[in-house]
Amino acid sequence: MFNRQSLHRSTRVARQHYDLGNDLFEAMLDPTMSYSCGYWRDAETLAQAQEAKLELICRKLNLKPGMTLLDIGCGWGGLLEYACRHYRISGVGVTLSREQASLARERCASLPVDIRLEDYRKLQGRFDRVVSVGMFEHVGQKNYRTYFRVLRSLLAEGGIFLLHTIGAGDSHYAYDRWTQKYIFPNSVLPLPRGIVNNCDGLFTIEDWHNIGADYDPTLMAWYRNFNDAWPELKSRYSDRFKRMFDYYLLTSAGSFRARDNQLWQVV
Repeated sequence: MFNRQSLHRSTRVARQHYDLGNDLFEAMLDPTMSYSCGYWRDAETLAQAQEAKLELICRKLNLKPGMTLLDIGCGWGGLLEYACRHYRISGVGVTLSREQASLARERCASLPVDIRLEDYRKLQGRFDRVVSVGMFEHVGQKNYRTYFRVLRSLLAEGGIFLLHTIGAGDSHYAYDRWTQKYIFPNSVLPLPRGIVNNCDGLFTIEDWHNIGADYDPTLMAWYRNFNDAWPELKSRYSDRFKRMFDYYLLTSAGSFRARDNQLWQVV
């Protein structure tokens, strides 16, 4: 009945989860600070898998020197930093997390990158390429048409948009009440038809790539890193938090191992 991802509510997930502390995520993630599924086809380590994912995205976007790239939900700036260094583009990244924005600005200080604290619905401008990695799960199905309409208005003619998102493996939009309460407030996993129907008349879908099986080893690597770093983290986080985060990482890994959830890259 209600739009749980309205402009008023959209910042809650940033405050509750992404602003937990950069020390936590620096310990858990790889050096690029990628908080999304890695690409393990030829990788043996988390760092290799995440760099392979960034390279895969850049190749799918067909980036060329001098292009402008908009990253919606840019996290700690890892993708923009990689694209700028390897493809000589300039970029804009938006996030609702103050902690993410602070670190992303620090990491990209020497690069032609602008990091903004801004909701996607307020964005203006034109970009050669648009990408969104691990953010669509926070958009909500009542906002899908608005989301795609805004992105189409931001994309230059002949441009490419890549959407990287977890997807529901069943025939209904996926909510998990425990995850909603403790980890990602107001999150929802999309269905294929939620993407296809709301792209109608705005985008031509060129490619749909499922790498859902790769999220299991990604999450297990995060789980090991988190537990290895716990002796240094426990002075700032409670034992209750430890149990909660272990449960979140392990049950998430299980959902992908069972192929109950998917990970789609849609061009």
